[in-house]
Amino acid sequence: MSRLHLVLLALVVVCALGVVNSQHHGRQLFVALQQEQAQQRKLDVEWGQLQLEQSTWAMHGRIEKLAKERLQMQVPSADRVQVVNDMVGPAQ
Repeated sequence: MSRLHLVLLALVVVCALGVVNSQHHGRQLFVALQQEQAQQRKLDVEWGQLQLEQSTWAMHGRIEKLAKERLQMQVPSADRVQVVNDMVGPAQ
């Protein structure tokens, strides 16, 4: 074989190794991407559960029940309720 053939053969081998290395790296990145997407789906599910839990804890009926039971609060009678006008204007 001539010297040119050996140089070309070495160049082909180096290029082939570069392609194999690039494919391997691409596959590793794809696997990492899939793992991150799975983690994102898990976090989305957890976020939805937390929102549902928050809305449950903040329900008006639950708040009213806790106010009555734990704090012994009562709804005031109608004669003790005073309506305040929130309009800003000159004092009357």
